[in-house]
Amino acid sequence: MEALEEREEVEETAEDAMSLNSSDFLDELSKAVEETSVTSAEYDFDWSSIDTSHLPSSYKTNSRQEKELLQLADHFFQQYSHLCPDRKPLFIHPLNECGVQKFVSTTVKPTLLPFPDLYYWSGCASFVCDYLIMEPLKCPITPPSSLYSPTTILKYQRGNCFDFAVLLCSLLTGAGYDAYCVHGYATLEMCSLDQTHELCPLLRKPPEVPEEEDPNKYRIKYPLDPQSKFELQQKAKKEEETESAQEEEREEEVVMEVGMPKQDPLHGLRVHAWVLVLPGKRKVTEAFFINPFTGNHHSTTDECFLGIESIWNHRNYWVNMQDCRKGCKDLSFDLSDSICWEIMFPKSNEISQSPTESPNKDTDDMKEKGEIDMNFEMPLSWVTQIRISRREYENPFSQGKKVILYDKAKLEKWAAYTNEDGLVERLTVYADSDCTEELEVKEWFKHREDLLYMREVNKQTQLTTDHFRRGHPLLLKAHSYTSLEPETGHTVEFYHTARADGLWKRSENAAEMTEYFVGREDFLHTRHIEFGERDKEMENAGITADANPRPIVQIKEHFHRNPEKPADEDIEERIFMVIDDTIQLTYHLELHDIIASKVVFCRVVGREKREDEIFLSRENTVKYEPWSSEKHKNMLYLYDLLWELRAEQKKLKHHVRASEAEMLNILMVREDEEANVKLSASMYSCAKRGQRQEATVGKLH
Repeated sequence: MEALEEREEVEETAEDAMSLNSSDFLDELSKAVEETSVTSAEYDFDWSSIDTSHLPSSYKTNSRQEKELLQLADHFFQQYSHLCPDRKPLFIHPLNECGVQKFVSTTVKPTLLPFPDLYYWSGCASFVCDYLIMEPLKCPITPPSSLYSPTTILKYQRGNCFDFAVLLCSLLTGAGYDAYCVHGYATLEMCSLDQTHELCPLLRKPPEVPEEEDPNKYRIKYPLDPQSKFELQQKAKKEEETESAQEEEREEEVVMEVGMPKQDPLHGLRVHAWVLVLPGKRKVTEAFFINPFTGNHHSTTDECFLGIESIWNHRNYWVNMQDCRKGCKDLSFDLSDSICWEIMFPKSNEISQSPTESPNKDTDDMKEKGEIDMNFEMPLSWVTQIRISRREYENPFSQGKKVILYDKAKLEKWAAYTNEDGLVERLTVYADSDCTEELEVKEWFKHREDLLYMREVNKQTQLTTDHFRRGHPLLLKAHSYTSLEPETGHTVEFYHTARADGLWKRSENAAEMTEYFVGREDFLHTRHIEFGERDKEMENAGITADANPRPIVQIKEHFHRNPEKPADEDIEERIFMVIDDTIQLTYHLELHDIIASKVVFCRVVGREKREDEIFLSRENTVKYEPWSSEKHKNMLYLYDLLWELRAEQKKLKHHVRASEAEMLNILMVREDEEANVKLSASMYSCAKRGQRQEATVGKLH
């Protein structure tokens, strides 16, 4: 019967095409349908072999209310077919898994599952598209002849677009959303789950907000050169013609080179089902679509959706009476508008608490008058309670992992605890459409004890960046490197609010180290250290780096402005040239200053340097103080300042050595964490708890 119905639908479409004198289109149409039927064979699952003996009686029989509902639905369909003979048949009461006709509204089972993510539409959509395996429709231009219960679909983890939509609508309705299943038409890419020409959602950049420039009303406006309006019009006309010709050539080149899909002969005829969410509940302000195959949010004006036949939820059924020749962009989703939407049971939304039964005579009179019982109460869903165990929720991928191909990108997903390193998601970006040359790889992790949650690898430069959550013992936030060997180029970011010194970033290589600070009381924000080369004789002798440290050549510090000090006493930059024994100070500028005050303490030529000796004279002190105070003219003040700077230089040397030791410790800890990855197991995690039990049993045996 199903094949016969599908063949009749194809024949009806062929008659329409013949009426338009398009025999070529008819040939392409039949050929496309045959090709689709052949390609869908690889997705075939023998649904006739499933065991239905254990299903409850509500799956195998219809109650009195359900039988009455089917009669009213048939009556509505007869009126609809009489008034709209050119419209396709409605999807009203397909067969369920037991071969029993069930009204589509009673197949929706509102359910709220005990998982926090499934309280939001994004979590519900993500779970459905990950948990189920997509099966294409047997005939791409007709709806299926059967619609199984969400419980059966969850058990076998597969289904077509209608199965996806009903399950998602059940979860969204249970979570409090005003959600509806949609029977309509969509593009080939959406119906076949082909995302190879779409940009990966993880690569989409947020829209840039244009900066508003303040117009200058005092700007001088120069007079323009006089030009002929006619010449300008002719020039613009020629430019438009050349641009249109160039665009056509570019489109042809793109189609030939990139391999864009050709025009679909079944465009506008491919049946698809998705979910509509209307505003009014759960703080939804605007209606939107959800494609159940991908879980993505779409605007109701999206050009991928080509038309709507009908929508339904657990309360009612509506038929779209609007023109869909321009797709869904101009549709109104005000379901109370009887001109745009024909409702099947006008007052079924106002369900009374106690069921009311009308006399048989009144029912017969209404049927004779061509009216539907306005007081009809929608029966409860025949589907049993939807249940998902925690183990099933934590491991939604029936084939171990899920792979999604995008335009020049591949996304892989795993369940938690599937990989020993905690990997749950990987995005690979390629340079070409054939996905042969890798550009970048992003990986996401869960449940790692080292709190690593994301890793970015640039395949061109081999630069790796690890990102950590709060709580790492070393207060790490991010770590960029090409190798875990010391002095090979490392950049470490810290959660600075947890550090006493306010350090938020440190970059180090063999020749220099730069530290960045935030929120310090001394207003220090940058410290730059330059190193010299190690003693080669000691290095060749096999002495370790700790015993043969890099000589410190220069230490440069930068400070923010301290408003409590005068500018000529507030240091902006100080440089300690350790090898040359020189200290240079540069002070901040006042508001209208141009040149900053400077003080330089140099080594006295020809005098040996003694430890803890401060020698100050006018020969080794260079001052340029265009706006300096009287303090800088006092030698005693400069002597005390030099004494403080010498003491500060010693502290800085110790700090530099401590920073080097901290970097070595970070590299040792990270190397050990990568070599021995440990995953933290929640007491609620069924998957990890099962792995531990199996490991314990294996050790005992």
